[in-house]
Amino acid sequence: MPEREPQERKTNSLGSGVIVDGVEGYVVTNYHVIENADEINVRLHDGRSFAAKVIGTDPEADIAVIQIPSSDLYGIAIGDSEGLRVDDFVVAIGNPFGLGQTVTSGIVSALGRQGINRDGYEDFIQTDAVINPGGSGGALIDGQGRLVGLVSAIFTKDSDANIGVNFAATMKLVLRVVNDLKDHGRVIRGKPGFGVRELTERERVALSGAAIDRVARGGAAIEAGLEVGDVITAIGG
Repeated sequence: MPEREPQERKTNSLGSGVIVDGVEGYVVTNYHVIENADEINVRLHDGRSFAAKVIGTDPEADIAVIQIPSSDLYGIAIGDSEGLRVDDFVVAIGNPFGLGQTVTSGIVSALGRQGINRDGYEDFIQTDAVINPGGSGGALIDGQGRLVGLVSAIFTKDSDANIGVNFAATMKLVLRVVNDLKDHGRVIRGKPGFGVRELTERERVALSGAAIDRVARGGAAIEAGLEVGDVITAIGG
């Protein structure tokens, strides 16, 4: 039998996003929602659909900014994620399983969670508001309807069932990334250029802080005159 030519397979991936600037048409979502996409289409709650272009991505923080034509769009009010407290009421809005806009509610279970996105930068709000597949990139809003987080991760065990342990990147982190992507097309991060270790018991008698155990060549630390064995007792004053 003659060999069959390989056929291209088209696949669709569903996720969520949030309009953060209605004037310019900027939408923020997770990087993994649009990763490797050839085409991106944004469908609004009112049924309108737009082709989107990528403004910039930050895989390390799992954040992407895309843009759609700005016609009769409304950006969500931005809240203060730093003002959140454990037990605050929050609402998650997304597009689970492609069903369309869905709203769930819960509380802030914890703040400053790390170790979720092990290969990148992270500052997560943990919530028990139900988030299911397709909800990534959706909005986490506070009781006043302000955006305080970007839904980013779901913790599951043996199945895809939601067990009430869900995570959203704080708006402090998201806005930093969004502004850099809009202004520069990439995220600019400073690197200190040194590593630290805990002080030994003998060192703690005279000092408190962290001891430098390595300094990178050509980095900011070596330019500042830091050396292996120095002890950092304070940062930024």
